[in-house]
Amino acid sequence: MQRFLHARERASGGPNRRVGLAAIALAGAVLVAAGCASSSSTAPSTASSRPFSPDASSFSGELPSSVASAKSSLLESASAAASAASAAASAAEVSRSAAAASFEASVSAQLAAGRAEAQSVLAGTQGTGNALSDITITGLPKAQTAGINAALVTVVNSTSSTASYAIKVEFLDGDQVVDTTFLGVKDLAPGAKATPTAFSPLDRDKALVPRVAQAQRY
Repeated sequence: MQRFLHARERASGGPNRRVGLAAIALAGAVLVAAGCASSSSTAPSTASSRPFSPDASSFSGELPSSVASAKSSLLESASAAASAASAAASAAEVSRSAAAASFEASVSAQLAAGRAEAQSVLAGTQGTGNALSDITITGLPKAQTAGINAALVTVVNSTSSTASYAIKVEFLDGDQVVDTTFLGVKDLAPGAKATPTAFSPLDRDKALVPRVAQAQRY
């Protein structure tokens, strides 16, 4: 029996042969596993990391027709509104100038008759005159006078006899006298009242202050 076993071992290469075969198989398995790992780690990625870049030549550089049309319409509307506003402002200025000229002409016509005589009387008057207490003066709103500096002069005859009045009105810008005008009231009955208007066509952009500088009863 022992001879049979020894003969079988010799025929199969014995224990050493079996150990060698096992080592070869193990080494082959390691190489196969390493090859698979290397293949997995070096496989190219299927997703590209390069950012998308559109073709610039496909852009026209112009607004869509609807947007361009809306923009053009807005510009035309704004231009038309500006033109209308300018025309309205010009018309308003013309109307204001016409109103101022009408007011000035009307007042001048009313005062023309007595102005020269009043100026002549006051030329020989000393100081403020003898009738300052009979006179009061009130500035008129520019809305009422078309932008002209004007004042309502109230004359009340405080005597028992009919009297005439010569009045000098000054318009001041601060302490500076800008303009002077003369008023004349003829034949005012005792206790009666007259209300002539004094005005200055100068410095319409300023609010001038009126005052009675002289008043002479005669």
